[in-house]
Amino acid sequence: MWGGRFGGGPAAVMREINASIAIDKRLWREDIAASRAHAAMLGKRGILSADDAAAIDNGLLQIAAEIGAGELVEDPALEDIHMHIEHRLSELIGDAAGRLHTARSRNDQVATDFKLFVRRSIDDAIRGIDALESALLARAEQHAADVMPGFTHLQSGQPVTLGHHLLAYREMLTRDRSRFVDARARMNQSPLGSAALAGTGFPIDRDETAAALGFDRPTANSLDAVSDRDFVVDYLHAAALCSVHLSRLAEEIVLWASQPFGFVRLPDAWSTGSSIMPNKRNPDAAELVRGHSARIVGDLVALLVLLKGLPLAYAKDLQDDKPPLFDAHDLLELSLAAMAGMICDLEFSPERMRAAAAAGHATATDLADWLVSEANVPFREAHHIAGRAVASAEAAGIALDQLSLGELQAVDPRIDQRALPRLSVEASVAARQSAGGTAPERVREAITAARAEIAARKGE
Repeated sequence: MWGGRFGGGPAAVMREINASIAIDKRLWREDIAASRAHAAMLGKRGILSADDAAAIDNGLLQIAAEIGAGELVEDPALEDIHMHIEHRLSELIGDAAGRLHTARSRNDQVATDFKLFVRRSIDDAIRGIDALESALLARAEQHAADVMPGFTHLQSGQPVTLGHHLLAYREMLTRDRSRFVDARARMNQSPLGSAALAGTGFPIDRDETAAALGFDRPTANSLDAVSDRDFVVDYLHAAALCSVHLSRLAEEIVLWASQPFGFVRLPDAWSTGSSIMPNKRNPDAAELVRGHSARIVGDLVALLVLLKGLPLAYAKDLQDDKPPLFDAHDLLELSLAAMAGMICDLEFSPERMRAAAAAGHATATDLADWLVSEANVPFREAHHIAGRAVASAEAAGIALDQLSLGELQAVDPRIDQRALPRLSVEASVAARQSAGGTAPERVREAITAARAEIAARKGE
């Protein structure tokens, strides 16, 4: 490939460190698509003869069939997937293969292929998010009125519904989805035709190749185009944050499946056993999703550090931009699929959740709210009164809603019979009617709105 510039071959270690075929062979589909678009444009512009353009296209189609059938033979001497394809093309069609690289550098070739792969990765992520979103909505609807503890500091705070809790993760995923959509729109410009760094003197048509590859337009600056990896950072940032959200949900599943909680039972399909303890049902799928988030965050950091010291334009450091992307893509796709499967199949225990919600005096805020709204007590004073009622219940070893009217009036005589119905966990969640609140009515409205949003999204 280096032609007449070098008289000798590379050292063995140089050959090994320079080869990337083991990694970038995943770009073969993108490389062939971009090469076909480039050759077609060269033919239309008269830069290639019609015969050469046709021969190149037919050869590339044959190579695609061969690689798709698993017939790629890796040769480190050919360095990367781009040279493997060009070498095989020369075997198939002879000298015409050498004309494919007219008005193109490996720099814009790699940048174009990589953008196409990242664009496809974004589409994969969006599909995975959509599947998990559907699973969350289905289970939220099923459990729209089932009461569970709402925690702060992992201490029982106020009762919420399981449907409301699951919809909180749907909101996170909606934001994750928007980040991927934004990243896709921002990166959808074609580097092809930027050549090594300065553009080309051949009369190419960059608009044609951009359109052929589904880009909105060509990139505006050739220097930026061949060295830009912002689009990979955008993907990795969205993937990292999405994986953190998945990790939070995974952690809750791990907690809920533990015997002290007992909120869910993991089915066999999403559990593993122990090599020594036959009683174990381990939440390994959730734990692996939680663990994968660390690697995806690391992939983001790795690329940012890789980029931080690079001057314009291209430097060989950028050969190492692909492992973080490929790793994050694979882990995120797997994590989303695993989480969607778990959410669909989890066996919730509403009775256990309701009992836990009632056990932590979680309706103390409702008592304070009643004092404010019905007895005209300032909230700070009402807060202290409710706190004393909690202390009284704890001293008696009973739940707050099990205190008699007399016991409550011993705490403060302004509490009357009307307060008692407000102290059940069902009454507590039903009272949370504010927009975005946990009341079953609000939960069902949120599910309806989410499904309307999804339907509108599909109709775009």
